[in-house]
Amino acid sequence: MADYDEDSMWDDETRSPERDEEEDNEAARQECLTAFESNDFIMEPGVFHMLQMYFKAGGVPEKVVELLSDNYIAVAQTANLLAEWLILAGADIKEVQEMVEGHLKEMIIKHFDPKKADSIFTDEGEVPSWLAEMIDHPTWRSLFYKLAEEYPDCLMLNFTIKLISDAGYQGEITSVSTACHQIEVFSRVLRTSITGFLEGGEDAIEKNLPEFTKMVCHGEHTYLYSQVLMHILSQEKGGSNIRRLCEEVQKSAKHKGLDVTPIIMALSGAAAYPRACQALASMLSRNSLNPADITVLYKMYTAPDPPPVELIRVPQFLEMFMGALFKPNSKINPDHKPKYVYMLAYAAATFETYRKGVRKGINKDELRATMGAIEKAHGLCSANKHSSELIADVAHLFQCIKFPVVAMGILRWVDYTVSEPSYFKLNTDHTPLHLALLDEISTCQTLLHQKILDLLVRLFESPLEELDVLVQLELRKTLLDRMVHLFSRGCVMPVVGYIKRCWEKQDTDISLIRHFVTEVLDVIAPPYTAEFVQLFLPLIENEDITGSLRNEDESDPVSDFIVHCKANYIMVT
Repeated sequence: MADYDEDSMWDDETRSPERDEEEDNEAARQECLTAFESNDFIMEPGVFHMLQMYFKAGGVPEKVVELLSDNYIAVAQTANLLAEWLILAGADIKEVQEMVEGHLKEMIIKHFDPKKADSIFTDEGEVPSWLAEMIDHPTWRSLFYKLAEEYPDCLMLNFTIKLISDAGYQGEITSVSTACHQIEVFSRVLRTSITGFLEGGEDAIEKNLPEFTKMVCHGEHTYLYSQVLMHILSQEKGGSNIRRLCEEVQKSAKHKGLDVTPIIMALSGAAAYPRACQALASMLSRNSLNPADITVLYKMYTAPDPPPVELIRVPQFLEMFMGALFKPNSKINPDHKPKYVYMLAYAAATFETYRKGVRKGINKDELRATMGAIEKAHGLCSANKHSSELIADVAHLFQCIKFPVVAMGILRWVDYTVSEPSYFKLNTDHTPLHLALLDEISTCQTLLHQKILDLLVRLFESPLEELDVLVQLELRKTLLDRMVHLFSRGCVMPVVGYIKRCWEKQDTDISLIRHFVTEVLDVIAPPYTAEFVQLFLPLIENEDITGSLRNEDESDPVSDFIVHCKANYIMVT
């Protein structure tokens, strides 16, 4: 046995380098042959590297040709051939392209391996040229977004998202959580989104706010970073729109169940007023008003040198006051009610002047009148009177509605009241008083138009199953009359846009659409904007809607409108 061990050691020591090299070459050739045996390997981007490796290791060319040709399935070429056949058969080129790309996307998503994807960079040592080409196409960018959501830890995908951002497509990646982990990408996306909101106005906010808030509320770090940045911008001249955006994000964060009260307090400067900060933070965290905390704030804001009014202009805080003062059956201790009224009026009616960051004056000229209007409206709204009993107080309500904060409270009260299932069943008036109040609010308060329209739309689309069919129809006509009044007060495009969507969905009685069109024709006159014509003309031209409204001699409002539009506007179909 000892002799055998000595012989083995001798063999190891005398082993030639040529033998080691031959074994390495054999292993390399075997590795290459295994790769060549896979289907369509000739189509792989690494085929040239493998060929060099094989020939360097002494491989036989004939074997390579045999393996590559025998295992050539031509999947990609077959797909291209089938696509060409479809086009020759009459299929649309765009549809065929979408079909092929869609199937390819499904296959990539199904078989994607993040480890193999990460190896692309380690193997090639640089960004592959095909990756740069892919991000130029919307189809493949959307693929990267979807994969990045599913594999947030994949380095290759994270780098690709950065490349997409660098290429100027950051506006597309607001919903990609991967962007939230890269400060450079996140900052670009945030900047692009904010710019889009400022330039696009209310329509942009309505359309893109959900995705924006999802990105901002991704984590504490993204929320804090975004709010601090927007808070700084809101301090600049004309920063009120940015402040509105900050408040919308705060509202969305609260709806998601996130406690952002400490950040709200920190950005408002409440730390300089510890007692006010503590009282506010307590109520905001619980989303409930507390008489003890209200008393603390009341004493501070009735003092000669009160804290800044901005501290109590937190939307959530004002919402709680609205609920306490204008929600039916809401109970407030009579001893504390004046404090609630004062705090809401102070937040709504007080104006402060600053110079170089130092408060120079507090204008309270409208404070007493606002307090009186809030108290009067609260008394009427909390009395639980029937519509017929409230008629005597309509003049008082109309006077109160001239104050924006009271108009908002009465709108909230009307919403609560008419949303009761039994309201329209018990109310026999052609135009219930509560709906008539909406007309006055829309006349006096332009900024509440969208909220009024939202309420009318919700009522218009409610089932109302407890009412007779004809009664339902008359009630919906009444609601349309309220929309027409809103239209006449300047809320044109949102109202007409909603009715046009109702017509396109074909889920609304055509007689209701006809009623709306008839009423609108009574209140409009040229000139019209091109946007209005673009929305309204298709309704007017529809035979089912306006056929019964036209005369043979075309001497009717419908024909007049059509003739005027055809003569003065170029319609885009």
